[in-house]
Amino acid sequence: MQRTRIYLVRHGQVEGYQQKRYNGQINVRLTELGKKQSERICACLADVALDAIYSSDLDRSRYCARLIADDHGLVVVAEEALREINFGDWEGRTWVELQESYPDDWQKRLQDLTNYKVPGGESLQDAADRIRPVIRRILEKHPNGDVALVAHGGVNRIILLDAIGAALEQAFSIEQDYGCLNIIDYLDDGLSVVRLLNATAHHNS
Repeated sequence: MQRTRIYLVRHGQVEGYQQKRYNGQINVRLTELGKKQSERICACLADVALDAIYSSDLDRSRYCARLIADDHGLVVVAEEALREINFGDWEGRTWVELQESYPDDWQKRLQDLTNYKVPGGESLQDAADRIRPVIRRILEKHPNGDVALVAHGGVNRIILLDAIGAALEQAFSIEQDYGCLNIIDYLDDGLSVVRLLNATAHHNS
């Protein structure tokens, strides 16, 4: 049975990580640890015969993607559609700030995680609708191939939920740590199997 394997990566640690916040689609810089995490991910994939490397076009993801691409003699395919969820007016603000400034909206989002649209931003469903076509295109372009994809916590959760057939409302049932690695096999019978989830052991090597 043929399969296309996606090595799904979350970017490394970013500045301001100490407080939970929605960075969304703004560019935030990696910390020194975040850069090291990117290097370790690259080392982890060094022996994988990758056919392509895709990435969100935001700097924090492209940093890691470029390292992987350079190591494999590939060129990063940067996709705007793989950007993190657009949190509109909430971008760059901490969860504590948002609960104080937007108490009603905060509760509405918790009550309908899939469909609630952040002021000036998008819903989880909106994000899924732009991400899913990219994944389908990657699978069509690389049958029986091995592909790396570097993105964000929210994006990765959507991809993983689709892979296991779970609803978007289960997004926070999956953890995605900075610099983590996931492996998903997409089989030619239409099934998909998550082989590895939120792996970070490579950061301790």
